[in-house]
Amino acid sequence: MLRRVLAATSLLLLGGVLVAAPARAATAPLPGAMAAAGDSITRAFDVNGSHFLSDAPAESWSTGTDGTVQSEAQRLLAIDPALAGQVYNDAKTGANMSALDAQLATAASPAQHADYVTVLMGANDVCGKTVAGMTPTGTFRSEFATALADFTNARPNATVFVSSIPNVYTLWSLLHTNGSARFAWSIYGVCQNMLGSTVTEAQRQTVLAQLQADNDVLAQVCGANPQCRWDNYATYKVAFTTAQVSTVDYFHPSIAGQKLLAQVAWGAGPFAG
Repeated sequence: MLRRVLAATSLLLLGGVLVAAPARAATAPLPGAMAAAGDSITRAFDVNGSHFLSDAPAESWSTGTDGTVQSEAQRLLAIDPALAGQVYNDAKTGANMSALDAQLATAASPAQHADYVTVLMGANDVCGKTVAGMTPTGTFRSEFATALADFTNARPNATVFVSSIPNVYTLWSLLHTNGSARFAWSIYGVCQNMLGSTVTEAQRQTVLAQLQADNDVLAQVCGANPQCRWDNYATYKVAFTTAQVSTVDYFHPSIAGQKLLAQVAWGAGPFAG
């Protein structure tokens, strides 16, 4: 059933700073099944040395089971234990927006019948070897719009929560003077069009502009679909601390970073009351 309308703004904790989020309409109905779509962030890739170059879905901000993270799924289970056994992680490490349609089709399938889905995708459309290799904005828009429409048509009573793409430029600003981070970025080829040692500031700004344009697309397309809830750039505004970044690749969130993402997403999402 619908929970009460929020009477005041919520507060989001972004990198240690409390930021007011705009008031929202009534919260969504509690789901009977939940799924997550996305990429390596939602798979909790490289959270720490125990998961070296591998996924750790138990640590996922969205569907994780580790109590340290306090994932969206755990928060929903605390409200309605009937969700147990009906939580699915359909994200795939390395995925870009072209993969979203298939992931959401899995979430909509009879095997899952998800009526709440989180989406955090787009970093791989921006990050790459070169500036020229980024996904064009028009293509990104078409892929996202098609995937969202296909899912909501298949599941007309479902809710989709869309997180903004994290700001990779702030990661560069935080760690570019860290020798271990520069070494990891180089040896693993992480987001070289932003983090590469020979990249100019002008090139970084071009990548940042594309990331911002893609976030604007997510906001516009999601905003036009009544089943979609946008995070209002909350994840984009997160300023990770060093402790919230993996010490494996200095790119993905650590367990502490996953916890922060979960907290921010919950505060911006459809169930915060």
